[in-house]
Amino acid sequence: MAISAIATEPALAYMALIMTPTSKSTAPRAAGEERLAKRLARAGLCSRREAERWIVDGRIAVDGKTIRTPAFNVGPDARVAVDGAAIPASEPTRLWRYHKPRGLLTTNRDEAGRPTIFERLPDSLPRVISVGRLDFNTEGLLLLTNDGDLARNLEHPKTGWLRRYRIRVQGEPTPKTLSQLAAGKTVVDGVAYGAVDARLDRAGTGNSWLTVRLREGKNREIRKIFGHFGHPVSRLLRVAYGPFQLGNLARGAVEEVGPAVLRDQLGSLRPPAPKRDHAHRRR
Repeated sequence: MAISAIATEPALAYMALIMTPTSKSTAPRAAGEERLAKRLARAGLCSRREAERWIVDGRIAVDGKTIRTPAFNVGPDARVAVDGAAIPASEPTRLWRYHKPRGLLTTNRDEAGRPTIFERLPDSLPRVISVGRLDFNTEGLLLLTNDGDLARNLEHPKTGWLRRYRIRVQGEPTPKTLSQLAAGKTVVDGVAYGAVDARLDRAGTGNSWLTVRLREGKNREIRKIFGHFGHPVSRLLRVAYGPFQLGNLARGAVEEVGPAVLRDQLGSLRPPAPKRDHAHRRR
């Protein structure tokens, strides 16, 4: 990728950093330390990628010293400032259930101007990111969190959490088709898909409803594999993600998962609570 000759010096430095494979392995962390960009993101000021840009631009100081490399670690007692102002205390890890409606993108912004979930979320929510994505015409349960590490953990296949969907397809899949899906040997356009547990709930005139369970949701996986077998999906609703259920949550509604439930359900997946400092919390 060519870098434009008119790029600013900080921008060039940032691009060079993110394009260097070894940059993430520098500056080994001591116990209790975390990346500076993560500290900024956990304070609810920006995303980690934006925080890295701020650091390269020279906007961040730690204990009074300007830091210009994102490969910098901070301890729990470090005094971090943005443009001279102390950052607020790191937020504790939080999680929300959101009933995503159809017709919204799971992205912060869209160049084509299509509506996004983040434009429709209540103003009372802090800065959040989604745990995975649901495509434009998929509806149902989407988890939101203020913790990027938690989101990555919950998305990762190693977590082993089942995603459960209710889907409406054209026609009625045969037992042979359902067995092929369960065998995990479906290949569509060169992409191999794992085992999919699909059970027929109801067959009607021209359409069928099924419950589908899978552990690793690749991009548009359900639509692609059922389309491959001649059963285009006309409605796709996610009803569960691991232990979290859509339940009776109204379309477009957001509900926080309580701290006790968060502890019980996430266990070791939940990052440790950050140490609180005395900085003023900025809304």
